[in-house]
Amino acid sequence: MPLPFKSKSTAAAALENPRWHPNFRNHERLPDIKAVRTVFFVNVIALSIAATFAAYVAFNEYSIHTIRNQVALAEADVHRNQAMSGRGVRLFKEYQAEEKKVDAVSAFLHSRPALLPLVIHLGQTLPKNIALTYLEMRDNGLILRGVVRGAPELASGTASAYVDQLHADTVLSAIFDDVSLTNLNKNAQDGRLNFELFLKMKVPKK
Repeated sequence: MPLPFKSKSTAAAALENPRWHPNFRNHERLPDIKAVRTVFFVNVIALSIAATFAAYVAFNEYSIHTIRNQVALAEADVHRNQAMSGRGVRLFKEYQAEEKKVDAVSAFLHSRPALLPLVIHLGQTLPKNIALTYLEMRDNGLILRGVVRGAPELASGTASAYVDQLHADTVLSAIFDDVSLTNLNKNAQDGRLNFELFLKMKVPKK
């Protein structure tokens, strides 16, 4: 059976002219159909930066406010304790002044020798022809008064020998600088020779 015959011109025309329709779309005016838009990310980043800056400023303001409160409390404490501090400083200065007086008195008392050991030492070293009748401790030295027993013609030499003995005494030389015979006279009633000695005390070093 003979095949249907198509004219070559019709088939060629079909291949050369397929089915089509014109494209009238305007891409600039079409709506954006993206799930997440680029503007959204830009806004999120901008908001994040703004929020971070605001938090930083708020933290600094809070820190400054806290520091100001602490300074105010410290100034209030200083003002409240200022009167007490001034009173304490004044009392401390008064204490220092009184301490100096006490130290001076203590140094003076310790610089003076004890009288009882001196009396004992003088009694132990006293020559047999000499008797002590008076003893007085003063600020600058020691006064000794006594009587020389024995022959009147030897009394003056005995008194001078006693002065030399006191000069050579190592115990007394540690306390006194000099021993001098300040008075020597004869008692009219009994004829004995009375004498007075002064032992000059050493000045303590400052």
